[in-house]
Amino acid sequence: MKPDEIRKLEAYLRNSFKTADIKVRALPKSADSAEVYLNDEFVGLLAKDTEEGELSYHLTMTILDIDLE
Repeated sequence: MKPDEIRKLEAYLRNSFKTADIKVRALPKSADSAEVYLNDEFVGLLAKDTEEGELSYHLTMTILDIDLE
């Protein structure tokens, strides 16, 4: 993803989750994905989707059962 996209997505996530501790990092070999970190811990993957001329982003977050204890 481009740096301006990263900045916009990061600002959106920080505002939505009410925390400045979210960081979006581009993946060097992927033009359509980025990683999401909370306090330097990986929490999810953002994927860019352009379907039928519309642009959207999908956030995938995996929660392990051991994290729920």
